Amino acid sequence: MKILTSWLRSYLPVLDVDDAQLAEDLTLRGIAVEGVFEINDEAGDSEGALFDMDITTNRVDAMNHYGIAREVAAICGVSLHKLDTALPAATAGAPFPVRIEAPELCGRFTAQVIRGVKIGASDGTVSRYFHELGQKQISNAVDATNFVLLGMGHPTHAFDLDKIQGGIIVRRAKAGEQIKLLDGSTRTLVADDLVVADDVKALGLAGVMGGWDSMITAETKNVLVEAAWFQPATVRASSRRHLIHTDASHRFERGADFAAAPVANALVTRAILAACGGTLEGALVDVIVPEHQAATALRSSIRLSVQQAQRILGKTLAPEGITADLVERYLAALGCKLMPLGNGTYEVQLPSWRLDLEREIDLIEEIARVYGYNRFANTLPTPAEVIPHRTARAERAIHARLLQLGYSEAISTTFASAEDSAFFAPDRPAVPLENPLSAEASNLRPSLLPGMVAMLAHNLNRDVLTVRLFEAGAAFTGSTAEVQELHLLTLGLTGVIPATPLHNAQDAPFFELKGAIESLLSLFAASDIVFTADGAPALYEPGRAAVVQVNSQPLASFGQLSAAEASRRKLRQPVYLAEIRLGDLLQLPLKRPVAQEISRFQAVERDFSFTFAESIAWQSIEAAIHSLQLPELQRVTPVEVFRDAKKLPGQFSMLVRTVFQSNDRTLVEAELTEWCAKIIVALEGLGGTLRS
Repeated sequence: MKILTSWLRSYLPVLDVDDAQLAEDLTLRGIAVEGVFEINDEAGDSEGALFDMDITTNRVDAMNHYGIAREVAAICGVSLHKLDTALPAATAGAPFPVRIEAPELCGRFTAQVIRGVKIGASDGTVSRYFHELGQKQISNAVDATNFVLLGMGHPTHAFDLDKIQGGIIVRRAKAGEQIKLLDGSTRTLVADDLVVADDVKALGLAGVMGGWDSMITAETKNVLVEAAWFQPATVRASSRRHLIHTDASHRFERGADFAAAPVANALVTRAILAACGGTLEGALVDVIVPEHQAATALRSSIRLSVQQAQRILGKTLAPEGITADLVERYLAALGCKLMPLGNGTYEVQLPSWRLDLEREIDLIEEIARVYGYNRFANTLPTPAEVIPHRTARAERAIHARLLQLGYSEAISTTFASAEDSAFFAPDRPAVPLENPLSAEASNLRPSLLPGMVAMLAHNLNRDVLTVRLFEAGAAFTGSTAEVQELHLLTLGLTGVIPATPLHNAQDAPFFELKGAIESLLSLFAASDIVFTADGAPALYEPGRAAVVQVNSQPLASFGQLSAAEASRRKLRQPVYLAEIRLGDLLQLPLKRPVAQEISRFQAVERDFSFTFAESIAWQSIEAAIHSLQLPELQRVTPVEVFRDAKKLPGQFSMLVRTVFQSNDRTLVEAELTEWCAKIIVALEGLGGTLRS
C-alpha cells in the first residue's frame, strides 16, 4: 500500500518528526514501511515522501492515510485532526427510498442525493495526490469516491441518479440474473450473491464493483452517493466466485467499520460539491440493521487491569515502566474510551474500526506495540515445570522395544481412499473429506493399515525385499458431524525370515510377528492373554490370522494379507500386518524392570528328546515344565523339531533343552536327577514318549 507523508501530515498539523524517523517508528510498531521514496516538485523542492507499506490483513483500519495518521498520533503523542463532515444546507426533498431486503448480508446503507453537478477532470489536491500515488483519474465525481477511500478507508460509490428506476433495494441476486460491471464484463449471478438494485435491475455487485448501467458519465447531472456496510463473508464469496478483486472488496471482506458509512458518505458529498458544484437534496438516508450494529460498533466492552498488563509485559528499559497514564494515553489515542473502575482497572469501550480487538490480552498487546517492543528489557521467562504425559514412559518403552526387534518407524498419510477404508476397517464408519485432493485421499483414514501396505509396497517396488516397519498414530471414525479418534499401532513385515526349530521358513514371518506382539505385551502387567483364530478380520488370509485378547477383550489382530488383495496390489511376496489398539494397551500398567545379579556359579544344561502328538503345542510343553516350579530352572527352549510322516505318523519329535543355575551354590548331580525325573513325568502327562 502507498502512503503520502504530505497527506499524512495534513491530519497531524503539529507533527515535527522527519519522514525517515517516521518510517522507522511505524515499522517498529508493526505498521511496516518497506520503502521510502522522496517526492520533489518540478523545481526540485521536496514534497515529502512516498511510503511503500505492508499492512497485515487484520488491520483494515490502517489501510488508508487517516488510519496511519491515527497510529502516528498514538506513537508520537500528537493530536489528530478530526475529519470535517459538515455539509451545506440541503434543499427540501422527500427521503430517497432505500430498502434492505437481505438484512443478514447488509447491515447499513446510506444514500445522499446531489443535483446539478458538472462532471469533468479532477484538479488541485486530488489531482496532485493521485499523480504522486500513481492512482488512475477518471472524473471528478468518481475520483471523489476514490479520494475518500484512500483518505479514510471506507469504500463508497456514486450512481447516476437519473439511471436509477425507483429506489434502492439491497437484495440477493436472482439465480441466472446478469449484470454488466464497470470493467465491461457481464456476470451471471447466483442466489448467494448480494446486489444493490433498483426496482427493475441490479445496479452493482455489493461490496465488489458497481454496474455499467448506472455509472457516472460526462452527461451525468444528478448523483446518488452511497456508503454501506456489507457482511464480510458475503463479499469474500462473491469476489472469489466471480474472480474479481477490488480495493472495495479487499476492505469489506476483512471487516469494514460499521460506523464509518455516514462519515464516508459526507466526505464524498463534500468532495463532489467542491469539485462538481451542485446542491444537496433532502437529508442523508441511513438504514441500519440493529443486529449487525450490536455485533460490531456497539459490541461489549472489555475490562483491563494495568497490573495485569505490567505482569505480562514485564520490565522496560525506562525505570517507570508501563504506567496507568501511558495505558490511558495509548488506548485513547487508538480510539478506545476508558472508564476508570478503581485499583488500576478500566472498562474499555472498543472503537468501531478495530474489530481485531476482542480480549484483554489484545489491549495489552496494543499497549506494548505502541510503547515499542524495542523498549522492553530482555528477560528470560520463569521456567515452568515439565510434567510428562502419563503414557510417555510406556510409549518410549514400546518405541525402544520395536527398534530392538529390528523394526523401523515410519509415517504414512492421514488419508485413505473409500475402497481402502471399506476393506481395512469395515466396522468403522469412514469420515469423508469435503474437498479431497484426489480419490485416493477422499477419507480420513479409519485404520493405519492402508498406509502400512503402501509403504511395504513402496519398498518392494524398489527391490528392498526384507522390511520391518511400525507406525503409531491416529485413525478416525464417525461422521463429519462427530469425529472419533482412535490411537493405533501398526506393524508391517515382509521378506525372507530364517526358519526356527519350531517353524519352517513359510510360517516363520507369521510367528515372528506374533513374537513381536508378545514382546510388547511383556512390557506390561497383562494377564489372561489369549491368541485365537476366532473373529480374525477378513482382510487376512484364512488360516493365517489371529486375534489377541487381553482380559477377554480384543487388543490386536494380525496375519498375512489376503492373497487376493496382495495380487490386486501386485505385491511381489507375502505381506504380514498387525494392528494394535494402542490406546487400550497404554491403559495397562507398565512393568518396572528389576536387575538381578549374575550368578558366579556354573549353569547346567539337560536335554530331553520326546515324541508328542501333532495336537500338542509348544505352549503346553513349556507350561507343563514351568508348572513344576523348580527353583533353579532358568530357561526352557526347543532345540530341534523332527517330523516324518512315515516313521512318526501323526506325531513329531522334539529336543527340549533346560538350563539350571543357582545364584549361591554349585548344583549337585542328585538334585539335577530329581528335577529331570519330575520334568519327564510332566511331559509324559501330556502324552509324550521319552526317546532313548
